[in-house]
Amino acid sequence: MDSNQWLRQIVLMGIGTTSVVAETLKEVSEQWVKDGKINPDQAKVFVDDLMDRIKTEQGNFEGNLDRQMRNLLQDLGVPRQSEMDELRGRIDRLERQVRDLEGKLWR
Repeated sequence: MDSNQWLRQIVLMGIGTTSVVAETLKEVSEQWVKDGKINPDQAKVFVDDLMDRIKTEQGNFEGNLDRQMRNLLQDLGVPRQSEMDELRGRIDRLERQVRDLEGKLWR
């Protein structure tokens, strides 16, 4: 599994966790409304506020994780995709030049 797939799996787990938390918050707030502890408007504000906080933290987590992964890969000497693409391009140009030179030698 490459690093992008690994990172996607972590993000998907986070999204799944967020969905479970959202469902649980909704159930708890509905129970509080039934028990008369809060009114429906308060329940909505409560759930919306907590979900906004979770989404913000999840975004921060994903950004931090992405940065840390890039730093780790860089520290390990793993080239970025753009560097690999650049090297492939250079190899292609060199191969063309070699073929051209070989063609001139055989003429």
